[in-house]
Amino acid sequence: MDMELIEIEAFVTIASSGTFTAAAERLHVSQPAISRRIDLLEAELGAPLFERTRTGVQLTDAGAAFLPFATRVIADLRDGAAAVREMATGNRGTISLAVVGTLANTDLLERIRAFRATHPDVHLQLGTANSNGVSQLVRSGEAQLGLRYYPDRSAGLETTHIADETLVLVRARDSRLAPSRVSEPADLGGIPFVCFPVGTGSSGEPFALEVDRLLGALGLGDAERVVIDSLTAQKRMIEADFGIGLMLESAISEELRLGTLEIIEGLDIDARAPIHLVRRRGGYLSAAMKRLIEALTQG
Repeated sequence: MDMELIEIEAFVTIASSGTFTAAAERLHVSQPAISRRIDLLEAELGAPLFERTRTGVQLTDAGAAFLPFATRVIADLRDGAAAVREMATGNRGTISLAVVGTLANTDLLERIRAFRATHPDVHLQLGTANSNGVSQLVRSGEAQLGLRYYPDRSAGLETTHIADETLVLVRARDSRLAPSRVSEPADLGGIPFVCFPVGTGSSGEPFALEVDRLLGALGLGDAERVVIDSLTAQKRMIEADFGIGLMLESAISEELRLGTLEIIEGLDIDARAPIHLVRRRGGYLSAAMKRLIEALTQG
């Protein structure tokens, strides 16, 4: 079997980006070129790796079986290149860090800014994704470190709890459904909760489980759920007074500033979302990365 690295890289990139077109753009090659690489790889493996759909591509069973091994090959090569670069530059170099976008509104941004100020020779390459996307970027080696909500216990990753973010109950500014202040959980009885779905494996599922936990603790387990798998859409629904929600305080900073949403006061709900640092298990850890990890975990 004589597989080429560019064929494996094309396969991993298509799997993560979802379409041949997006993968071709990321790799700076033409779509026919990337299609040819997959044709060759499929011929060498003796099985189709993708099923073409109207919206993109989907892994076949063979593709799903091959993906973790291909991902590991690409990630190991990126680690090897990073190790060689560090030999030449010492502690200088580039650290790729993937973060969930809302974390930019937390004090973790201050820790990152302080690291940049004290390590001017280290270039921080930042990217954003949802929590599952952060894990995938780290798993593939496209990002060396990641910051996400809730731990990822999948094989090949190590996660370290570094902080917690407050979750708050929110309502539309002039809501007719919910009062701005409550004295007991019963004051929220009969009000729908806007939340993520459970059972989809989405990045929002841990937040949905936290809503279930909270409602159970408040004696509101039978409350109606308005299930939406999009944070932006959830905020618009709450602004339109279709329900209330349990949300990251950082995720609603703009809406609080504009006055379209407000926090419901009066209940001590003690709901938090753990923030985890993610890195690839057994991956190369440069001196600069060790210093960044230290800066992030000692805040």
